[in-house]
Amino acid sequence: MKNHSARSSSLTSWFWLLLKSRLFLSKTVQTGQNFHLGLFSYVSAADKLVIGDDVYIGKFCSIQCNGSIGSGVLIANSVGIVGRKDHDLREIGVWIRNATWVGNSTRLARDTENWISIGDDVWIGFGAVVLSGIQIGRGAIVAAGAVVTRDVAPYEIVGGNPARPIGTRFSPAEIEIHECALSAGRGK
Repeated sequence: MKNHSARSSSLTSWFWLLLKSRLFLSKTVQTGQNFHLGLFSYVSAADKLVIGDDVYIGKFCSIQCNGSIGSGVLIANSVGIVGRKDHDLREIGVWIRNATWVGNSTRLARDTENWISIGDDVWIGFGAVVLSGIQIGRGAIVAAGAVVTRDVAPYEIVGGNPARPIGTRFSPAEIEIHECALSAGRGK
């Protein structure tokens, strides 16, 4: 009689090892506590990307820029956060595929248009694209499928292509109550 449970256990271990190899976090990325990176997601920075505590990044995401992502942030599946000027488009005599890009150019990596700042308590919806060089304020929401090309104010809700304000998350009085609750540690 064969021992199928031993074989099954071995296959299960191999399967999980294979799945874990399908996500990537570069050495230039610093993460806080309770960080989750979904399967088949890729997070890298040419110089430095700092990610806060309690951050969830879904499956199939691509984050490739310098900057910061605050705490308590939720990034849904299939989100792209990418450099706006991460390829040198003006190199004469060089195919675009072989042109200088942010990963091999200190000049491009340090360009402020290739940095991102995402505040605490932000939600970025499924399939959104966020271009670097912008700030997304604390408590903001980016709707599914939005293409963010400009700064987003705190607690603003944006959607569309290009993303435009479509509402606010809370009233000013509710923001004050929400901020007090978060300060008291009730957001965790």
